[in-house]
Amino acid sequence: MSDMTWNSLVLDQLTWHWTNQLRARLDGLADDEYFWEPVPDCWSVRKRGTGTAPIQAGTGAMTIDFAMPEPDPPPFTTIAWRLAHVIVGVLAMRNASHFGREPTDYQTFEYAETAEEALAQLDAEYAMWTAGVESLGESGLMRPCGPAEGPFAESPMARLVLHINREVIHHLAEVCLLRDQYRHREAS
Repeated sequence: MSDMTWNSLVLDQLTWHWTNQLRARLDGLADDEYFWEPVPDCWSVRKRGTGTAPIQAGTGAMTIDFAMPEPDPPPFTTIAWRLAHVIVGVLAMRNASHFGREPTDYQTFEYAETAEEALAQLDAEYAMWTAGVESLGESGLMRPCGPAEGPFAESPMARLVLHINREVIHHLAEVCLLRDQYRHREAS
């Protein structure tokens, strides 16, 4: 118990779920389920020029659908969209703000053309995030987040880390549920 620290505890919250519940459930993700639209008018990641959302952001061959402000109710989102959200909005932008990643955002990110590419992007951003959180140590968790976190600039990094943990766990659980629904869609 002497090696237990707040840093190891907040990191373990995410890494335990990643290792024991989330990441293995994403193995074998195929392109057809990655892009599957279970209901009409989904938001997704699409070939450039094929989206109908008010905004199609990104560089390269693919763009992500969204709108500002977000419609109420928001459109249903595909596995591709949810993974892109975790990769870019949850991890990559925070890695850029806090852990030395080159700057990125929804507009400048190059979205994956395949499920395999998306999982490689997810793994890379997750690895950078967890290494960055580990590098914070105890004192780093207490320092303010800084201006990149807007109204939470004065909040301690621990608050951000816990928020990111919740976001990754929440959204990847949604992806796992969509995979289950995809596998059982013909049974209904």
